[in-house]
Amino acid sequence: MTTEHQHSAAQLEADVKRAVEQGLDLQERVRQLTLQQISSGPFDLAALRELSQAVLNGALAGAQPLLQPALAQTSQAKEQLQQVVAGLDAALAQLAQTASLALQEAAGKAQAFSATDLKSARADFAQLEQMFLDTLQSTASRTRDAAGVILSELAAHSRLKGSAVGAQLQQGWLTTVQQFGEVGKVQLDAGLKLAHAGGDLLRQIAAGVLGGLAEQVKPASKADQAGKQA
Repeated sequence: MTTEHQHSAAQLEADVKRAVEQGLDLQERVRQLTLQQISSGPFDLAALRELSQAVLNGALAGAQPLLQPALAQTSQAKEQLQQVVAGLDAALAQLAQTASLALQEAAGKAQAFSATDLKSARADFAQLEQMFLDTLQSTASRTRDAAGVILSELAAHSRLKGSAVGAQLQQGWLTTVQQFGEVGKVQLDAGLKLAHAGGDLLRQIAAGVLGGLAEQVKPASKADQAGKQA
């Protein structure tokens, strides 16, 4: 992980901790914070794992005072951790959506994209959900108090019922395959063409597409919020 990525992870951990301590609109705040860091530069799967870990570390640090014996406000801590995990899940789902849209847009371009590369792309997509679940479970396993039990329950629920990122990956994949079929052959823009190294799809898309996420995660203006409420 580069120094820049380490700084991003440290900043994200501190921001999430602060958000948990404040406790306001926590799920949406975590989603925004995570996407802001993702959109700040290209991230491969390993760096995305570090950012996901930073979110969970920040959440645990922020919720820890509620788990002290003198307070033992476990239900409140559980709600906070649920919101943080949901926010992280939503951020990764938005990343997956951006990636699938990039592939669909590229489907009409001239660069040939082989069936082997398409299979590789699907494997890269699948790694994103597995990374989320594995990071959640490994963090739970290392946490030896009530927070660890809560995270373990959340990990089990996500594996059993499915995650937002997993649902988005499945839907995005089906739409992408359909889009490729509609253009009559499997194609991909030269700028997004896959090499066979693991995670390369995510690196290429992050480098060329994810900057647009920065605009998507800005808090809505008061005028926009008023329009939604009208």
